[in-house]
Amino acid sequence: MLFEIHHPSFPLSNFIDSLIYFEGMRPSHSLDRFLPDGNTELIFDLSDAFQYIHDNDTLEIVQSCHLAWVSGVRTHPITIPSGRESRMLVVAFKKGMARPFYPFPMNELTDSVVMADLVFGRRILDFRERLLFTRSPQEMFQLVELFLLNMAGDKLYEDTKVTSVVYAVTSMFRQPTLQNFKKMGEQIGYSQKHFIELFKGQVGVPPKQYLKIARFQKAIKAIEGNRPVQWSDIAMDSGFYDQAHFINDFKAFSGFTPGEYIKRKVPTLNYVPVA
Repeated sequence: MLFEIHHPSFPLSNFIDSLIYFEGMRPSHSLDRFLPDGNTELIFDLSDAFQYIHDNDTLEIVQSCHLAWVSGVRTHPITIPSGRESRMLVVAFKKGMARPFYPFPMNELTDSVVMADLVFGRRILDFRERLLFTRSPQEMFQLVELFLLNMAGDKLYEDTKVTSVVYAVTSMFRQPTLQNFKKMGEQIGYSQKHFIELFKGQVGVPPKQYLKIARFQKAIKAIEGNRPVQWSDIAMDSGFYDQAHFINDFKAFSGFTPGEYIKRKVPTLNYVPVA
C-alpha cells in the first residue's frame, strides 16, 4: 500500500489543505459511510474502473463516477467505496476556500458529486492523462500545483469578502456555539442577508447550516478522545442546546444514533464501514 500526503506551497497553501495520493489499499470492508465534514474535494481516479455512490439505506447504486469528479460540501452522509484497490489523487481544499478554482458559486455543488469535465471542461481530463505518465507521487503533486495555479489565476488574491468568510469558518470550527455565532456576525460588519449570500457562494451552505456541521465535527472528534463517553458532556462542549438536539443532529448527519456510531466507527475520522 502507498499513501502519501503533500502540503502545497504558497499561495496554494492558503486555499488547499493537502494533496493525497493512495493506491493498493485493502480494507476488509467494501463500503464506507462518509460523514459531512465541511470540506470540498476534487478527485482524480487513476484507474479505468468506475466508482459508485450507493443509497444510504438500501446500498443500491445510485450514481457512477469515472476518471475525475468533484464533491461539494455535504449536509447529509454519503455511502461510497472503501478505497479497496483504488488508485487516486485527491485535492482537499481548506474549508470554505475552494471558490477561486470553480467557475460558479459553491452552493451549486452542495450535496452533489459531479463529473469534473462538466465543471472544468475537457482540460481536466487531458490533465488527468498527464498524471498517468508521471513516475512518482511527488511528480504528480508538482503537476497538480501548477495546474491549480493556472486554473485559479488572479482569483488567489484575497479580498475583504473572502477574508470575512474565512474568519467565520475558522470561528465556527473553533467554538461552534450560538453565542459565538452571534458575536461573530456582529464583528463581520455585513448585513445578515448580504453575508448569508456571500457565505453560500464561497462555502456552499448558509452559515447556520455550516455551524451545525461544525458542531457535529466537534462531537465526533470528542468521541475519539473520551473513554468512557459522557454524552451530556460531549453535547454541551460541542455547542448543542441540549442532548435531544445533539441526538437529532447526530442522526441527521451520520445516519446513526451516537450509540450505533460508537459500535461501528473505525479510527479514520468521518468514515464508518457499512458493508
